Amino acid sequence: MRIISKSQQARGAFNNGQILENKPIGFSQDHGFVRPYSSLFYWARAAGMVDSTIGLHPHQGFEIMSFVLEGNIRHFDTKMNAWKPLQAGDVQIIRAGNGISHAEHIERGGVIFQIWVDPDLSKTLDKEASYDDYKEVDFEKEESDSTTIIHYAGEKGLMQLDTPKVDIRRLKINDKAYEWKGNKDEIRSLYVVGGSGTINGKTIEQDDFIIVDDGADLDLQSHKDLLDVFAFTVPAKTDYATYSQRMAG
Repeated sequence: MRIISKSQQARGAFNNGQILENKPIGFSQDHGFVRPYSSLFYWARAAGMVDSTIGLHPHQGFEIMSFVLEGNIRHFDTKMNAWKPLQAGDVQIIRAGNGISHAEHIERGGVIFQIWVDPDLSKTLDKEASYDDYKEVDFEKEESDSTTIIHYAGEKGLMQLDTPKVDIRRLKINDKAYEWKGNKDEIRSLYVVGGSGTINGKTIEQDDFIIVDDGADLDLQSHKDLLDVFAFTVPAKTDYATYSQRMAG
């Protein structure tokens, strides 16, 4: 298990600092501490300092997800040719396929995750691009006295991905421990959205990124207030050569 603090993550910015990013998994030119693994290719947290627009730009092959953590955003793409609003709790997925261009507008105070996965580009580059928006109310929630789990993708999730064996969930943990059984065939990547606590006895704080690649059982506990953790699970090994593997030779 590795814990990567915000200070160890790559940084980025758009529009002269109007949008600021920290990147648990950046592009090669970002010189970050963590490189892509399994089907997980890129992960950035972007925050709007003022209202700001990232202009129209193209994508191919990858599946690109935007999770709105705070505030409001809008997105435009060349399939719908219209601006669409999303608010905190909503999600968008672009299956870039054989090509799509899109633009994003993040309002001041808006915060998103943008996460890319590799669905096997040898197949998806020949598919027509598509996308879906999902509203917060549409996702299944499991609630107990101490924990709320929002299921985005996987067995209980609503999101449809071409990338296989992906599970995405958000854990909101109160005063009791949350125990999560491990699986040696999976890698779990956790981002602390808010609060602080412990994972298997190790302290974790807001914006920490945790990679669990040893199949360990997890014991998550909040320190005092809510511990808010976003978790993204991928297979330990893919059944295909990923883009990052091919680029590495």
